Amino acid sequence: MVTTTDTNQLADVYFSDEGPVRHLHLDSIWIQGSMLIDSPQVLVHQYIQRMMAWLLFVEPASVPRRQAMQLGLGAGSLTKFCSKVLRMQTVAIEINPKVLVACRGWFKLPPDNARMRVLLADAAQEIRDPQWFGRIDALQVDLYDHEAAAPVLDSEDFYADCRRLLTDDGCLTVNLFGRSSSCDRSIERLSAVFGREAIWPFKATREGNTVVLAQKTAVRPTRAVLQQRAQDIEQRWALPAAQWVRVLKPLVAAR
Repeated sequence: MVTTTDTNQLADVYFSDEGPVRHLHLDSIWIQGSMLIDSPQVLVHQYIQRMMAWLLFVEPASVPRRQAMQLGLGAGSLTKFCSKVLRMQTVAIEINPKVLVACRGWFKLPPDNARMRVLLADAAQEIRDPQWFGRIDALQVDLYDHEAAAPVLDSEDFYADCRRLLTDDGCLTVNLFGRSSSCDRSIERLSAVFGREAIWPFKATREGNTVVLAQKTAVRPTRAVLQQRAQDIEQRWALPAAQWVRVLKPLVAAR
């Protein structure tokens, strides 16, 4: 995602196939998202799976009644999963119309429907629209340009806008990756907005992606609760939630 609305300056989009997997690219070798060609709703990458870790902090039975929002469409993986697998109301914000065309043509993203839609807009502006305030249960942020050097939006003001969208028990998950990005600096910005007690960082994946979860309201479930929810998540949706419980740690240790 970029922050210009001039479509002539937006990155061109193409795909490459690697065995059973199709990758999305924006004018570079960097992979912006992937899909299993024969199983388009499967979440391929470990970091994309971890973007779903907010499921540990809600009752699984409540998920279909909740609202998800993605900032940055990528290859449409999270949008498809939230709407088709979790059956949530889902909206994605994407500035580049070429990405949307690619997702519909190459990555099996369905047309807008009663449960899912994609808005072509600048995420930084769209999330300031009062219609979204206090409505989003799962906000998933993955905003990179074609160079994938650092998050496009990573300021305290941006994270404050994100927090305003969340329901009281809502969560933000953000992918932090890039050659020039500083995960520690991003976590400090998140902490300044959400409070350190509300921040749960994963360790980096082998590919260098660090997913960080931030709660609107800091809640510390017991390990037994997290383990039971992880078991439910694995049975319902085949996500590696037990592994999340092992590697997702609160930024501030329990007193």
